[in-house]
This record gives sequence, C-alpha cells and structure tokens, in this order.
Amino acid sequence: MKVLKFGGTSVADAQAILQVENIIKKESSDHKIIVVVSALHGVTDLLIKAAELASIADENYLQYLKNLEEKHLAIVKEIFPISAQSSWLSFVKKHFNDIEDLCNGIFILGEFTARIKDKITSYGEFLSSNIIAARLESAGFDAVWLSSPDHIRTNNNYTHAKVDFDVTEKNLKHYFKHNHNQIFVAPGFIASDENGNRTTLGRGGSDYSASIIASAIDAGELQIWTDVSGMMTADPRLVSQAKVIPEISYQEAMELSHFGAKVLYPPTIQPVMVKNIDLRIKNTFDAEAPGTLVTQHSKSSDKEQEQIAVGISNMNHIALLTLEGSGMVGVPGISAKLFQCLSHEKINVILITQSSSEHSITIAINKQEVFHAENAINSAFEDDFKLKRIEPVKIEDRLSIVALVGENMKSRSGVSAKMFSCLGNNGINIRAIAQGSSEKNISIVISEIDTKKAVNILHEEFFESEIKQVHLYICGTGNVGTKLIQQVYAQNKYLIENLSINLRIAGLSNSRKMVFSDHGIPETDYLHFLENGEAASAHQFSQEIRTRNLRNSVFVDLTANPEIPEIYEDLLKKSINIVACNKIAAASDFENYKKLKNLAKNHNCNFFFETNVGAGLPIIGTINDLVRSGDIITSILAVLSGTLNFVFNHYDGTQPFSEVVAQAQKEGFTEPDPRLDLAGTDVARKILILAREAGFPLQFDEIENVSFLPEECMNGDVDYFYKMLVKYEDHFKNLFDQAKKEGKILKYVAEFNNGKAKVGLQHISPNSDLYHLYGKDNIVIFKTLRYSEQPLVVKGAGAGAEVTASGVFADIVRSV
Repeated sequence: MKVLKFGGTSVADAQAILQVENIIKKESSDHKIIVVVSALHGVTDLLIKAAELASIADENYLQYLKNLEEKHLAIVKEIFPISAQSSWLSFVKKHFNDIEDLCNGIFILGEFTARIKDKITSYGEFLSSNIIAARLESAGFDAVWLSSPDHIRTNNNYTHAKVDFDVTEKNLKHYFKHNHNQIFVAPGFIASDENGNRTTLGRGGSDYSASIIASAIDAGELQIWTDVSGMMTADPRLVSQAKVIPEISYQEAMELSHFGAKVLYPPTIQPVMVKNIDLRIKNTFDAEAPGTLVTQHSKSSDKEQEQIAVGISNMNHIALLTLEGSGMVGVPGISAKLFQCLSHEKINVILITQSSSEHSITIAINKQEVFHAENAINSAFEDDFKLKRIEPVKIEDRLSIVALVGENMKSRSGVSAKMFSCLGNNGINIRAIAQGSSEKNISIVISEIDTKKAVNILHEEFFESEIKQVHLYICGTGNVGTKLIQQVYAQNKYLIENLSINLRIAGLSNSRKMVFSDHGIPETDYLHFLENGEAASAHQFSQEIRTRNLRNSVFVDLTANPEIPEIYEDLLKKSINIVACNKIAAASDFENYKKLKNLAKNHNCNFFFETNVGAGLPIIGTINDLVRSGDIITSILAVLSGTLNFVFNHYDGTQPFSEVVAQAQKEGFTEPDPRLDLAGTDVARKILILAREAGFPLQFDEIENVSFLPEECMNGDVDYFYKMLVKYEDHFKNLFDQAKKEGKILKYVAEFNNGKAKVGLQHISPNSDLYHLYGKDNIVIFKTLRYSEQPLVVKGAGAGAEVTASGVFADIVRSV
C-alpha cells in the first residue's frame, strides 16, 4: 500500500484536482492507496483571517466566509456531473453555515482561543477531502472517505498537538483490517484528542498526517505531491541555478527541512524513517519527473561520490541572544537554567553556540519570540544581573541562518575552510557558527540582507561545476568603455570554457544615464538599455551596487572623473573588487592611496589599476612581482605618455604643432582636455604611481614638473587652448629645431632616482633606449638590485582604446 499526499497548490482549483485524479488513477492501478489532501490553496489562511476579524468585531469576516463558500461551490460545479451536484452543493453550504455559527460566537465573545482555531481551520481539509473522495467515487473509482480525526489521536495542545503513536497505529491498523477499498481519501492536518475535540498538527501538518498514516500501516512508499519537482539544492527563488536533488538520506532531508527548505514539513521524516519507508517528493504538474527520493542511505551520501554537500537551506527572521559574563565560567547549570526558562515559555531554540571559555552562550531564535525570550531570561537571571556576575542579554536581529548540508562532509577536511573563504572573499560577515559532531550540517548566522548573496556564493562553490559568475559594473562608456564591453561579450565563451568564469555586465553608467540588470545587460541592446536608464549619479551608482549585493562583483572605472574615486572606499568595504583606469585615486594623497590599498587587503578584495600606466602594458604588474620577490627598485626611466610620444614623433616643424595635437585627440590618444597630457600632469601621476608601487611614499607635489607649454596655454577652455597653440607655433618649432641641431629628438621623460621624481621634455640621443620609440609606444626601464647592470625593460603600445580596454579586461579576470 502507498500513501500519496497532495498539498494545497495541488488541489488549488478544479483543473488541478482533475490532474490529481489522473495521478491517483495511475498509482492505484496496481496498489491500494491512501490519499491525504490539504485544504484548497489559501483556504486555511483565509479561515484564520475571518476568525481574527470576528474576534475584533469586524463584520468583514462574513465576506471572507462568503468568498470561501463560493470558491468551494464553484469547484463542486466544475468537477461533478449535474446529477451529482445538488447533494454536494448542500454539503458545502451546510458546513459553511457551521463555520459562520462559530465565527458569530467569536464575534459576540471577542475571543479566539487555540481550541476554536483548531475547530475552524479543520474545515479546510475536511471539505477538500470529502469533495475529492466524492469526485473519485462519481468517476467510477473504488474510493471512500477516511476520517483522520477518528484514528489519529493527540493530546490537547491545540494548534501543535502531539501524536500518540501507539493509539494511532492501533486505530489505523484496525480500520484497514476491516476496510478493503482500493482508494482511501483522508484529510491531512487534523486529528482529535481523547475527548473527541478537533486538534491540528501545526502548519504543514498534512505532510505529517501522511507520514503518520504511512508509518502506522507500514506502507511501501510515501509520496509527497507538491508544485515543485523535488527538494532543490537551494531555494530556486534565490538561486536561478538550483537543481533537483535526485536522492537524499533521511538525515540530510531532515537537516534541510529544519533550516527552511519549504518542500518538506520537518516532522514528516521521523515516522517513516523509524520504519525505513521510502519517501518520494513529486510534482503534481510534471508527474513524469522523477522527483527526489528520500531513503535510508542515498547514493549522494556514498563517500565514494565526489559531491560534498547535497543542499543549502536558509531561514530568515532570526535573532541572536547572547548571555555572557565572568560569573558563567566553570559554573554548572547555567546552560540548563537558560534553556529551561526558554522551554517554559515554549520558545524554540534553533541554533546554539558556546565559547570554550564558557564566558558566553549564544542562541538563535525566531525574531517574533525575542520579547518573550528576553523577559524570560531577565526573570531567570535577575540575581546574576544585579550582582554583575552576568551581563544583561544582548540581542541582535535582522539575521538569517544559512546551512550547508551533506553526509559526505563528515571527516572531509577543508569543507569549512572552503565555505568560510568564499563567503569572506565576498565581504559576508559571519556572526555565529554551529556544527554538530555528526558533521552533516555547517550552519552560519549572517545579516539578512546578505542571504541571497551568501546562498548564491555557496551554491556556485559547491554545486555549479566551478563556473564562477562575475558581475561587472562599468562606469564610463566612451572609447575605452565601448571597446571593453565588446571584448567582454566576444571573449566570454572562451572564459567559460577555459577559465570557468562567466562575466555578466550587471550595471552600466555614463555621464548622463545609468542602468542595472542582475541577469545581465544584453549584448545586442546595451546602448538602448543605457539610454532608457535613470539619471546618472556616482554615489547612487555605488549605492545600487551595494544594495544589490551580488556575489563576485567588480566595479570598473573607465572615467577621468574626480568624483568617481570618492565611492571606492564604500565599495571596498563591501568587498567589491575595483579595476580602475582612472588615475586619480592611485595618484591622490599618499594616505588616501594607502587607505584604499589597506581596505582592499582587509576586506579580501582587489584594487587593481594596471592601466593607470602604459595602457595594457604589464608595468605595474612587473613592479609588484619584483617587490614580492624581494627585489628593490633603485631607479625608473620612462616615456609614459603615448599621447606625447605620438605628438613628438609626428611633429617635424612642417605641420603646425596644433594640428598634430588635434590629430592625436581625433585618434583617441589624448584626454578630452589635451592639456592634461601636454602639461605633464598625466605623466607626473604615472611616475608617482610607479614610485608608490615600488614602495616609496611619494606625494604628487614632490614631483618636479618642467613644462614645455607656455603659461597662457593653460588658461581658458579647450578651444582657447588650440588658439594658443597656433599663437605659440614658433615656440614649439624652436624646441624641435634645438634638438635636431644636436642630432637628437624630443621625448617627454619621467625619471625616478634616489627617492625623487622628475618629468619634462628632454633631448634624446640615438644611442638611448628611449630613442627608438614610434607612434604611441611607451617604455619603462627598471634598475633594481638584481637588474643593476642590464636593466629590465617593458616596451610597447602605451595608448589607444583597444589596448587599454584589454589591460582593464586582464585586471578584471585577475580580480576574481
């Protein structure tokens, strides 16, 4: 014999009930079956709501009851032939008259007791089970209604009654010994005490009813039919990649259901586990799907299998209560006293953790019970508080519990480290940790706002074939930004296949608009997406990134905007990686530069800015490698401006200097205001950054900048600047002619030596390493303790949107 339980969504309407009938037909073809049903979807909640309204003299309860009656009448009309409708329409009306009489009494007395609550809520399952049993009988099935309250015996702890299993088993075995129908339809959730009063088994109790019946009759299998295709590796509302668990052990299922896996009511497992009865979770609306098999020893718990964990569950609305004090150390009975006072108030302790010093005990409870728990503890420990032996209870709320579950975690080293490491790398602070000696469950308490992020991180780490989902937030969609976006879309398939990284552009911003999408901005329409976004704001962009709180987030700054680095600190504090093409932060006051670097280190994230110097050339990376290996950089000689190199490579006195600068700007080699390049400010920032990365605490104003631009060129706007270039053409021609006269060329050079830095225009002779630079090339010559005689040289294209974007891209990949 099998037991099949159908939940509220499975009997939500006439169409669903007919689908249930098809399942029953198939399952009963070669087995006798017991069908346990819940109330129609939403009915129990509405019955409670009606009674609550009646208890406060709100006559709207009558409308609630009318709506519920009409719902049941409509289903009767849809599933019964006309000839059979009359008696069942009368049946529904009669029992809703009874419900209304009960609510009228509540209205008059203004009292809604637990006993009356059980009486009223029992009607949901009573009505649905009778209607379904009658429908099956009218369709020609050998079906009969089975009254659960006549057989399942409980105490009188109304709304959460405790089952007397011995009496219940005796009653059910006696019933089935004398009744031989093919199909029995029973209401779930409801039972009765020894005096015949209706009781209920707690919300979700229909699952429990089915398990009690299955255990009592030693059923061959218990099937729980619901609206999902089994237990999932995580809550699919939080994790889009959640998968069905094909097979799981009783113990694993119990751990998952306890910590919030809604598919299975936690007490359901115990009765069938004792009798070693398989439990299968199936989808009413996808009956052919295999579902999840819950059994004594699942394949997933076989130590030979590679899968470490079977699932992740979470429970929200948690509060932590901490009791601590020197008076607790070495004193027996403190824990017992704490749990006793909470037990007296019927407060369920979900999680417990205690320091080995015995100085503190922390418990997790539902936040709705905090008030009663605090009062109970204050009363129990009143004397200890007065004598300062124990501190007043500390309360922290807005928390959630996340649990990683799996029997294969037992005796496997590194599971906790893997779990905590991936969470820490994403800036998730763990408030409390608990792990039983069985090692089947590692539970953590975190901030409620981090729940979705944490569950996704763990799911990615333990269940998703090592594909890391990276969320990019790109600020700046000019030349470099456009190229980067194109490169990301073009290269993503390679990254997935070869590096197990999946890049998703989750946010874009330019100077006017910003847009976000957790699922990724589409490649074919990102410009349209952006144009239809909201007004851009650096601080709002940062706030949105932090609020969305997605795992493996990377903020990419492709601007020259001084406002953007102001948001770096907040992002780093949330463990969001930063990749900056913008030089302002790394070239800011040394203390700010140092603070940002330390924030990245302390919050387990990265602050990369390779493209601050030399576009895509590995210059900063080379310095970092030298320093990490213990080498000391003694001097740096460099041509660091692709713009200035382009200008002086092309200026030969035959074409006006202003036209050469305009050409460089047109080809994308300059900043929007070319003076930032030509005045040497940009080069000074670059040598400053290199010196700092080499370990020297240099400030910007300590760099000697010998400008070749006449002072008047620095006034006014960009148009005025170009007019001044035309005016001072003779000045630039004279600079060129002097170098040519010496057989040399002009290069704008950055130098760092003996802790001092200098930038300026120099005459370069043909035998210099700086001489043979063409187009937009950069060169950096390092002398170190190890590279003292033959310097280390990095040379290549140091400007251009394409190579700069590729350098940013490389930083993004390194950052995750």
